[in-house]
Amino acid sequence: MPVKSANLSVIVSTYQQPEWLRKALTGYRYQTVSDFEIIVADDGSDERTRAVIEEIQPAPGINLKHVWHEDDGFRKTVILNRAIEASDGEYLVFVDGDCIPRADFLEQHVRLREPGRFLSGGYFKLPRSISESITAEDIASQRCFDIDWLTDLGLPRTFGNNKLTATGWKASFLNGFTPTGATWNGMNASASRSDIIRVNGFDERMQYGGEDREMGERLVNLGIKGKQIRYSAICLHLHHDRSYVKPEMLTNNAAIRATTKLGRLTRTNYGIDKRETR
Repeated sequence: MPVKSANLSVIVSTYQQPEWLRKALTGYRYQTVSDFEIIVADDGSDERTRAVIEEIQPAPGINLKHVWHEDDGFRKTVILNRAIEASDGEYLVFVDGDCIPRADFLEQHVRLREPGRFLSGGYFKLPRSISESITAEDIASQRCFDIDWLTDLGLPRTFGNNKLTATGWKASFLNGFTPTGATWNGMNASASRSDIIRVNGFDERMQYGGEDREMGERLVNLGIKGKQIRYSAICLHLHHDRSYVKPEMLTNNAAIRATTKLGRLTRTNYGIDKRETR
């Protein structure tokens, strides 16, 4: 039986990857959590993405919204803030539209959340060949999360495969054992809506490169610390290039993050509420 959610909104970011988005949204049809909403935060994709959203019918009880603005360069932080404003849930899960969630993905976010914490997940990265071969039936049957099925398709056997195989106490142990910090990772992270509003969402001056981490750093400065769930809440990352990345984006973002850390800032004036910048 599906587990009832508690006022849950899932914010899925996307840009010009309609086939990857189709696979990602298909994954939300088979979640063990029910009665959640999905908000597609679309950074200016063309009609192909709109067609996929109109075609994909979520499971009964799931509301699907499409929040879009015109393509004017990398403005992911802007559309994410609009999606936050459009959300109805008390708890928000942030994912990327190139990540397929395992059936228990949202259940893990609901089960592991704590007051005064945000959840820090990761992803299991797939090569292009396997990314392209995954079908809707592979997602429905969940075999795309089966390590033997993946290795038959050419995936190498590494320690990282524990993300797919670890459960129960082993997953909990690995969450605590991993040297990877519990940072805000935009492809798999969650927090209460009220905490995100308190830090004023994402800094809209930022483009690619640490724009998600910076909001997490403000949460930490506020006293909302990260909790590691990279071996519990599992999603498959489909391969893609990043031709939109420019050196000046990384330089600008690094400067903003340095100011946030040095000043221990808890709120940006360039987020959801911009009244202080007028």
